[in-house]
Amino acid sequence: MQGSENLRDLFIYKALSDAQVQQYNELGYHRYGRILTDTGLQRMREECMAAWRADKGEFDPNKTWLHNALLVNIHHRSSVVRRYYFEGPLVDVAEQLLGPNIKGATSQLTFKMRGNNKPFHWHQDNGYGQLDPYNAISCLTALDHADVENGCLWIIPGSHLKGQVDVGAAGTAEAKKAWVEIKLDADETKALPMPLKAGECLFFHGWTLHKSEGNLSKDRDRRILFLRYADADAVEVYNNRAPRLGRLVRGTTKFPEVRAFEADLA
Repeated sequence: MQGSENLRDLFIYKALSDAQVQQYNELGYHRYGRILTDTGLQRMREECMAAWRADKGEFDPNKTWLHNALLVNIHHRSSVVRRYYFEGPLVDVAEQLLGPNIKGATSQLTFKMRGNNKPFHWHQDNGYGQLDPYNAISCLTALDHADVENGCLWIIPGSHLKGQVDVGAAGTAEAKKAWVEIKLDADETKALPMPLKAGECLFFHGWTLHKSEGNLSKDRDRRILFLRYADADAVEVYNNRAPRLGRLVRGTTKFPEVRAFEADLA
Protein backbone atom coordinates (compact mmCIF):
# COMPACT_ATOMS: atom_id res chain seq x y z
CA MET A 1 0.00 0.00 0.00
CA GLN A 2 1.31 3.44 -0.90
CA GLY A 3 2.62 5.40 2.08
CA SER A 4 3.31 2.26 4.12
CA GLU A 5 6.78 1.48 2.75
CA ASN A 6 9.85 1.46 4.92
CA LEU A 7 12.03 4.48 4.19
CA ARG A 8 14.77 2.19 2.89
CA ASP A 9 12.34 0.82 0.32
CA LEU A 10 12.26 4.34 -1.14
CA PHE A 11 15.62 5.97 -0.41
CA ILE A 12 19.29 4.96 -0.42
CA TYR A 13 21.15 6.00 2.73
CA LYS A 14 24.93 6.33 2.88
CA ALA A 15 27.24 8.45 4.98
CA LEU A 16 29.77 10.79 3.40
CA SER A 17 33.39 9.79 3.85
CA ASP A 18 35.93 12.24 5.24
CA ALA A 19 37.33 12.62 1.72
CA GLN A 20 33.88 13.47 0.35
CA VAL A 21 33.31 16.08 3.04
CA GLN A 22 36.70 17.56 2.22
CA GLN A 23 35.82 17.62 -1.49
CA TYR A 24 32.58 19.42 -0.73
CA ASN A 25 34.41 21.98 1.37
CA GLU A 26 37.02 22.57 -1.34
CA LEU A 27 34.88 22.43 -4.49
CA GLY A 28 31.50 23.52 -3.15
CA TYR A 29 29.55 20.52 -4.41
CA HIS A 30 29.31 16.74 -4.24
CA ARG A 31 27.62 14.08 -6.35
CA TYR A 32 25.80 11.75 -3.98
CA GLY A 33 24.95 9.29 -6.76
CA ARG A 34 21.82 7.18 -6.66
CA ILE A 35 19.57 8.26 -3.79
CA LEU A 36 16.12 7.00 -4.85
CA THR A 37 15.28 3.33 -5.27
CA ASP A 38 13.28 2.34 -8.33
CA THR A 39 10.16 2.34 -6.15
CA GLY A 40 11.01 5.73 -4.68
CA LEU A 41 11.65 7.24 -8.10
CA GLN A 42 8.38 5.91 -9.50
CA ARG A 43 6.39 7.16 -6.52
CA MET A 44 8.06 10.57 -6.60
CA ARG A 45 7.40 10.98 -10.32
CA GLU A 46 3.76 10.00 -9.94
CA GLU A 47 3.02 12.30 -7.01
CA CYS A 48 5.02 15.25 -8.32
CA MET A 49 3.45 15.04 -11.77
CA ALA A 50 -0.05 14.85 -10.31
CA ALA A 51 0.61 18.12 -8.47
CA TRP A 52 2.34 19.69 -11.47
CA ARG A 53 -0.46 18.87 -13.92
CA ALA A 54 -3.10 20.11 -11.49
CA ASP A 55 -1.37 23.49 -11.19
CA LYS A 56 0.47 23.93 -14.48
CA GLY A 57 -1.08 21.87 -17.25
CA GLU A 58 0.97 21.47 -20.41
CA PHE A 59 3.97 23.67 -21.20
CA ASP A 60 2.86 27.02 -22.62
CA PRO A 61 5.57 29.32 -24.03
CA ASN A 62 3.26 32.29 -23.48
CA LYS A 63 3.23 31.76 -19.70
CA THR A 64 5.77 33.30 -17.31
CA TRP A 65 9.04 31.56 -16.44
CA LEU A 66 7.71 31.14 -12.91
CA HIS A 67 4.61 29.32 -14.13
CA ASN A 68 6.63 27.10 -16.43
CA ALA A 69 9.51 26.29 -14.10
CA LEU A 70 8.58 26.28 -10.39
CA LEU A 71 6.09 24.68 -8.03
CA VAL A 72 6.85 25.61 -4.44
CA ASN A 73 6.17 23.63 -1.25
CA ILE A 74 5.81 20.36 -3.09
CA HIS A 75 6.11 18.55 0.26
CA HIS A 76 2.57 19.79 0.97
CA ARG A 77 1.34 17.88 -2.08
CA SER A 78 3.38 14.67 -2.07
CA SER A 79 3.75 12.24 0.82
CA VAL A 80 6.90 10.66 -0.61
CA VAL A 81 8.55 14.07 -1.05
CA ARG A 82 7.54 14.93 2.50
CA ARG A 83 9.17 11.78 3.87
CA TYR A 84 12.26 12.40 1.74
CA TYR A 85 12.49 16.04 2.88
CA PHE A 86 11.92 15.33 6.58
CA GLU A 87 13.51 11.87 7.04
CA GLY A 88 15.49 11.02 3.92
CA PRO A 89 19.22 10.61 3.32
CA LEU A 90 19.77 14.33 2.78
CA VAL A 91 19.00 15.05 6.42
CA ASP A 92 21.98 12.88 7.34
CA VAL A 93 24.09 14.69 4.73
CA ALA A 94 23.02 18.05 6.13
CA GLU A 95 23.99 16.97 9.64
CA GLN A 96 27.44 15.94 8.44
CA LEU A 97 27.99 19.27 6.66
CA LEU A 98 26.12 21.75 8.88
CA GLY A 99 26.05 20.25 12.36
CA PRO A 100 23.42 18.67 14.60
CA ASN A 101 20.63 21.26 14.30
CA ILE A 102 18.93 21.27 10.90
CA LYS A 103 15.77 22.64 9.32
CA GLY A 104 14.32 22.35 5.85
CA ALA A 105 14.47 25.74 4.14
CA THR A 106 12.93 25.11 0.68
CA SER A 107 11.09 22.41 -1.21
CA GLN A 108 10.07 22.95 -4.81
CA LEU A 109 9.88 21.38 -8.22
CA THR A 110 12.25 22.96 -10.73
CA PHE A 111 11.15 21.69 -14.12
CA LYS A 112 12.26 22.39 -17.68
CA MET A 113 9.75 20.58 -19.80
CA ARG A 114 10.51 19.89 -23.46
CA GLY A 115 10.09 23.16 -25.36
CA ASN A 116 11.15 25.33 -22.42
CA ASN A 117 14.36 26.82 -23.80
CA LYS A 118 14.72 29.62 -21.25
CA PRO A 119 18.12 29.67 -19.51
CA PHE A 120 18.50 30.33 -15.80
CA HIS A 121 21.50 32.61 -15.40
CA TRP A 122 24.52 32.41 -13.10
CA HIS A 123 23.57 32.93 -9.46
CA GLN A 124 24.11 31.79 -5.90
CA ASP A 125 21.14 30.24 -4.12
CA ASN A 126 22.01 32.37 -1.10
CA GLY A 127 21.52 35.36 -3.39
CA TYR A 128 17.84 34.50 -3.79
CA GLY A 129 17.35 33.96 -0.08
CA GLN A 130 20.29 35.18 1.97
CA LEU A 131 20.52 33.10 5.14
CA ASP A 132 22.92 33.49 8.05
CA PRO A 133 24.77 31.24 8.97
CA TYR A 134 26.08 31.13 5.41
CA ASN A 135 26.30 27.38 5.08
CA ALA A 136 22.92 26.29 3.67
CA ILE A 137 23.05 23.46 1.14
CA SER A 138 21.00 23.03 -2.02
CA CYS A 139 20.08 19.51 -3.14
CA LEU A 140 18.94 18.54 -6.64
CA THR A 141 17.30 15.15 -7.12
CA ALA A 142 16.78 14.17 -10.76
CA LEU A 143 13.45 12.67 -11.79
CA ASP A 144 14.74 12.32 -15.38
CA HIS A 145 18.14 11.86 -16.94
CA ALA A 146 19.56 15.40 -17.09
CA ASP A 147 22.33 16.32 -19.52
CA VAL A 148 23.57 19.29 -21.52
CA GLU A 149 20.88 18.88 -24.20
CA ASN A 150 17.90 19.02 -21.85
CA GLY A 151 19.22 21.63 -19.44
CA CYS A 152 21.35 20.08 -16.70
CA LEU A 153 23.03 22.22 -14.08
CA TRP A 154 26.42 23.86 -14.65
CA ILE A 155 28.69 24.66 -11.69
CA ILE A 156 31.91 26.61 -11.20
CA PRO A 157 33.93 24.49 -8.75
CA GLY A 158 35.43 26.44 -5.86
CA SER A 159 33.39 29.57 -6.55
CA HIS A 160 31.85 29.36 -3.09
CA LEU A 161 35.21 30.27 -1.57
CA LYS A 162 34.75 33.88 -2.71
CA GLY A 163 31.74 34.26 -0.40
CA GLN A 164 28.45 36.07 -0.81
CA VAL A 165 28.10 38.13 -3.99
CA ASP A 166 26.34 41.47 -3.49
CA VAL A 167 23.32 41.50 -5.81
CA GLY A 168 22.09 44.92 -4.71
CA ALA A 169 18.36 45.54 -5.03
CA ALA A 170 17.84 42.05 -6.47
CA GLY A 171 18.48 40.63 -3.00
CA THR A 172 15.80 42.59 -1.15
CA ALA A 173 12.60 41.17 0.30
CA GLU A 174 10.62 43.07 -2.35
CA ALA A 175 12.68 41.56 -5.18
CA LYS A 176 12.27 38.10 -3.69
CA LYS A 177 8.48 38.49 -3.57
CA ALA A 178 8.50 39.67 -7.19
CA TRP A 179 10.75 36.75 -8.27
CA VAL A 180 13.31 39.10 -9.80
CA GLU A 181 15.92 37.02 -11.63
CA ILE A 182 19.58 37.40 -10.66
CA LYS A 183 22.16 37.44 -13.46
CA LEU A 184 25.77 37.33 -12.27
CA ASP A 185 28.94 37.57 -14.35
CA ALA A 186 31.03 34.41 -14.21
CA ASP A 187 34.11 32.90 -15.83
CA GLU A 188 32.49 30.40 -18.19
CA THR A 189 35.84 28.73 -18.89
CA LYS A 190 35.78 27.22 -15.40
CA ALA A 191 32.23 25.87 -15.64
CA LEU A 192 31.48 22.15 -15.59
CA PRO A 193 28.21 20.44 -16.58
CA MET A 194 26.63 18.25 -13.91
CA PRO A 195 24.69 15.52 -15.73
CA LEU A 196 22.53 13.32 -13.53
CA LYS A 197 20.72 10.07 -14.11
CA ALA A 198 17.16 9.71 -12.88
CA GLY A 199 17.18 8.97 -9.16
CA GLU A 200 20.58 10.58 -8.55
CA CYS A 201 21.32 13.62 -6.39
CA LEU A 202 23.77 16.51 -6.46
CA PHE A 203 24.19 18.95 -3.59
CA PHE A 204 26.14 22.19 -3.37
CA HIS A 205 26.96 25.14 -1.13
CA GLY A 206 24.67 28.18 -1.08
CA TRP A 207 27.54 30.30 -2.41
CA THR A 208 28.41 28.01 -5.34
CA LEU A 209 27.86 29.72 -8.70
CA HIS A 210 25.60 27.71 -10.98
CA LYS A 211 23.27 28.05 -13.95
CA SER A 212 21.23 25.96 -16.35
CA GLU A 213 20.59 26.39 -20.06
CA GLY A 214 17.28 25.80 -21.79
CA ASN A 215 15.88 22.38 -22.59
CA LEU A 216 16.75 21.91 -26.27
CA SER A 217 15.49 18.34 -26.43
CA LYS A 218 12.47 17.66 -28.62
CA ASP A 219 11.27 14.65 -26.65
CA ARG A 220 12.74 14.74 -23.12
CA ASP A 221 11.76 16.67 -20.02
CA ARG A 222 14.18 17.72 -17.27
CA ARG A 223 12.40 17.38 -13.95
CA ILE A 224 14.25 18.19 -10.73
CA LEU A 225 13.20 18.16 -7.08
CA PHE A 226 15.00 21.01 -5.29
CA LEU A 227 15.45 20.90 -1.51
CA ARG A 228 17.42 23.27 0.68
CA TYR A 229 18.60 22.70 4.24
CA ALA A 230 19.95 25.26 6.71
CA ASP A 231 21.13 25.59 10.28
CA ALA A 232 18.09 25.41 12.54
CA ASP A 233 18.77 28.95 13.80
CA ALA A 234 19.37 30.47 10.35
CA VAL A 235 17.84 33.92 9.84
CA GLU A 236 16.77 35.79 6.71
CA VAL A 237 19.23 38.65 6.24
CA TYR A 238 16.92 40.34 3.72
CA ASN A 239 13.97 40.19 6.14
CA ASN A 240 15.29 42.09 9.18
CA ARG A 241 17.01 38.89 10.31
CA ALA A 242 13.76 37.12 11.09
CA PRO A 243 14.17 33.37 11.59
CA ARG A 244 13.72 31.38 8.42
CA LEU A 245 10.65 29.24 8.95
CA GLY A 246 11.16 25.61 8.07
CA ARG A 247 10.48 22.21 9.54
CA LEU A 248 12.97 21.27 12.27
CA VAL A 249 14.23 17.94 10.94
CA ARG A 250 17.01 17.30 13.43
CA GLY A 251 18.25 18.67 16.74
CA THR A 252 17.03 21.84 18.45
CA THR A 253 16.50 25.55 17.77
CA LYS A 254 16.38 28.68 19.90
CA PHE A 255 13.35 29.92 17.94
CA PRO A 256 9.97 28.63 19.19
CA GLU A 257 8.34 29.57 15.88
CA VAL A 258 10.74 27.28 14.03
CA ARG A 259 10.17 24.50 16.55
CA ALA A 260 6.42 24.76 15.95
CA PHE A 261 6.53 25.23 12.17
CA GLU A 262 4.94 22.26 10.35
CA ALA A 263 5.57 20.14 13.44
CA ASP A 264 2.20 18.44 12.94
CA LEU A 265 2.81 17.73 9.25
CA ALA A 266 3.27 13.97 9.09
